Amino acid sequence: MREFVFALEYEPGHNRVADVLADHPDARVRSLSLHATDERLWRVDHATGTPAALVDIEDVFLNSDYYADCLATEDCGATQTTRVLDRTDDTLVLYSDWERTADCASVPHIARDHLGDGLLFETRHEGRHYTWRIVHSGEGDAAAFFDDLEAAVGDCARMEMLRTADAASTGNAKGAGSGLSTEQEAALRAAVEHGYYESPREVDVGELAEHLDVPRSTLTYRLRRAEERLAKGYVAGEQLADGPSTPL
Repeated sequence: MREFVFALEYEPGHNRVADVLADHPDARVRSLSLHATDERLWRVDHATGTPAALVDIEDVFLNSDYYADCLATEDCGATQTTRVLDRTDDTLVLYSDWERTADCASVPHIARDHLGDGLLFETRHEGRHYTWRIVHSGEGDAAAFFDDLEAAVGDCARMEMLRTADAASTGNAKGAGSGLSTEQEAALRAAVEHGYYESPREVDVGELAEHLDVPRSTLTYRLRRAEERLAKGYVAGEQLADGPSTPL
């Protein structure tokens, strides 16, 4: 089994969900389930955030021209049904069912074309970054998949590869076994070298982003993903070192 992890960073005005999440930096949308056939796509998403953020997220899903994951730049004529499955003060669970047309394109459908059936998808949407994790058999043409994906995305978003590895592997050819992408590792190194992690900080994220010549939101995203991966790797390593507890 192989996995790809990559992010699409959407330009303003090209993805309504990204626009809403950019307005609510603490809000997140992650997939609980995502499935696709040649004709359909259906998914369940879990959104978290302030009450105001959840109102805006719900509005995007229910009342805009947003079709779940459709990459078409113009109205593709797809039919989508979205329902609210659960709602609390800080969470929202949404079910979307999308019937595609010949003009539709999406990450799952492009992946099916080039990587075959039996794919597993996991997504996380925060700010303008839409992160995808795809687990597949290792067969198929990965290069053709990414070529077609880049063509479908066009100028709407910038694609950043975060990880490619065996699905069971904890390491990565990039990032010297840390599992970090080249961009994440560079961001982390720069943050350490410039005193971002000192107390008090010697540089803030805006100054560091200016030094690296990347948007502030991009740098924040890379640091957050790098910190998350290193923290999870550390905890997993500690659990392995402790070993299973001996029953009494």
